[in-house]
Amino acid sequence: LRHDRAGQGEGHHVRKTRLLGAAAMAMVLGVSVGVRAQTTVKTTGGAVQGAALGDSGIRVFKGIPYAAPPTGERRWQAPRPVVAWQGVRDATAFGPACVQGKVFGDIHFDKLDEDCLSLNVWTPAKERDRLPVMVWIHGGGFVAGGGGEPRHDGEAFARKGIVLVSINYRLGVFGFLAHPDLTRESGRNASGNYALLDQVAALGWVRDNIAAFGGDPANVTIFGESAGSFAVSALVASPLAKGLFHKAIGESGAFFSAATLPLRALPAAEEQGVKFAAALGAASIADLRGKPAAEVLAAAAKQGQPGFSAILDGAFLPEEASAIYAAGRQNRVPLLAGWNADEIRQAVTLRPEKPTVASFTADVRKRFGASADAILAAYPARDDAEALESAAALGSDLFIGYTTWKWIETHLQTGQAPVYRYSFDRKIPVEPGATMMGRPVTTADVGARHAGEIEYVFGTLTQSLPKVPWEDADRKLSDAMTSYWANFARSGDPNGPGLPPWPRYEAPTRRVQHLDVTITNTPDALRPRYEAIDAFAASQKKDK
Repeated sequence: LRHDRAGQGEGHHVRKTRLLGAAAMAMVLGVSVGVRAQTTVKTTGGAVQGAALGDSGIRVFKGIPYAAPPTGERRWQAPRPVVAWQGVRDATAFGPACVQGKVFGDIHFDKLDEDCLSLNVWTPAKERDRLPVMVWIHGGGFVAGGGGEPRHDGEAFARKGIVLVSINYRLGVFGFLAHPDLTRESGRNASGNYALLDQVAALGWVRDNIAAFGGDPANVTIFGESAGSFAVSALVASPLAKGLFHKAIGESGAFFSAATLPLRALPAAEEQGVKFAAALGAASIADLRGKPAAEVLAAAAKQGQPGFSAILDGAFLPEEASAIYAAGRQNRVPLLAGWNADEIRQAVTLRPEKPTVASFTADVRKRFGASADAILAAYPARDDAEALESAAALGSDLFIGYTTWKWIETHLQTGQAPVYRYSFDRKIPVEPGATMMGRPVTTADVGARHAGEIEYVFGTLTQSLPKVPWEDADRKLSDAMTSYWANFARSGDPNGPGLPPWPRYEAPTRRVQHLDVTITNTPDALRPRYEAIDAFAASQKKDK
C-alpha cells in the first residue's frame, strides 16, 4: 500500500497567532480590506488567515487544527476537541506530518510531530456560496503519508467549484496501539483505531466549520487511495461516521479480504500491545506515554509482523466490515470506486526469474489447493508469455483488485444507492533509462501502477516524482478524471457536459468505465477472475 512517488514534505510548525490589526495595516498599505478579509475565517477553534492564489478567487488555508494535540496523556486516546486560540492563527503553511518512519523510501516529510492533527482547505467560494465538499484521506499503508503532499494539492478541484479538504491522521503504532489498560480507560471498551477516530473527528470539524469556507456541510464526499480507500470503506461501515458524509469514492482498496491490511481482533491486538510495552520496559500506560516518540517509533519498526493496523474493536467497527455491508447496515451513500489495471505488475515483471508455465502453475496449486483448477481457468498459462501476464494479474488482484471488487459488489447489492465502477488503464509513461528495484524499467513493465492515478485525479501531473514524460493525452485524461470526481461530489453522478458517458454499475451488464487515452465503458470482462478468488475465500472461511 505504498505510494509510487516521493511525498515532498511541506510541513512546518504552525506559528500560533497573528494580530487582528492586519486589516488596519492593509488600509495603510492601500490594500483592499475586503480582499484581505476573504482570507480570514472564523472557526470553532478561532480565526485563521490563509492566502489567496493570485487573482483566481481561490483561497488556501493550511495547518488548521481539528483536534487537540494527541500528546502526553492524550497519546493513544480518542481525539479530543481542538484547543481554542486567541487572535488570528496563521494558516499559510502545512502543519507537520504525523510521526512516521521512512518506510517506503519514497514518502518523506521534513517536519514530523505528534502534534499533527491538522487539515487543509482549498476553496473558490464567494460570499453565501454552499459548494460541494470533498475530504481526501491519504494512503501510505496506515504507516506513512500526509495531507500536505504536493500531489494532493486541491487547486484543480477548487477551479471546478469544489471545496477540497485534506487531512493528517495518526499512523502506525501511534494510530493503532491497543492494550487492556487503554481499553479500560477508553469509556467505549475498546482501544486502537485512533487513526480512524481522527478521521471521524476531522469530518466532525468539516460539519461544524466548512460553511464558513463556503462549503455545504450537507454535501460532503469522502475519498481516498490505497489505505485511504480502506479507510473510506470502513467509514461507510462505521456507525460513528453516520451522517458526517453523503457520498464516497474509493481508489484501490477496501476491508474485504484478509490478504491486505486485515482487521485484527481486539484481544490479539491487546496482547500485542502488552508485549510491546514490556519490550520498551514500560510498567504502565503512563510509562509508555512518557517514552519519547522517536523511541516508540523505533521499537515499532523493530517489531516486524504483525504491524499496527486497523482493529475489529466493537466500537468504530462493531463487526467485520464485510458483515456490516452484507447485512445492509452500512451508511447508504452513492459509491464510485475502482482500481488500477496493473497495481503491482512490476513486482512480477522485474523479478530476476520471470514466471513460466511450470513455475506459475506450481505456485497456484500450492497456494490454492482444491481451488487451483478454478484459479488457473481464470488466469490461464498456456505458454510462458501468458504465464507472465496471468501472474501479474493475479498478484494485483490478490493485493487490491479483489477486495475492492468485493466492496463494490456488496454495496451494489445492499447499499440502496447508485454505484459507479472504474478501471484506471493508462499505462503511465516512463522516462528513458529509468530504473526500479535496481533494474531498468519500461512502461510495459509498470503499466497502470498502484497510486498512479492520484496525479490524474488531482490534476497535479507536474508534481509527479520521479519525473514523468507526460503527453497531451495524459493532461486530457487528468482533466476528465478531475471533472468526473467533482461531478460525483456535486450530485452523486460523475456525468457532465463534454465527458464520455459513464453508466451506473448495475446488473445485468455491470458496465465499467475504462479511464485511458480513450475513455470507454464495457461490461465487466474480468468478473470470472474475481468470482474464482471469491469462491476460494469462501472455502477458506468455511474451513475455519
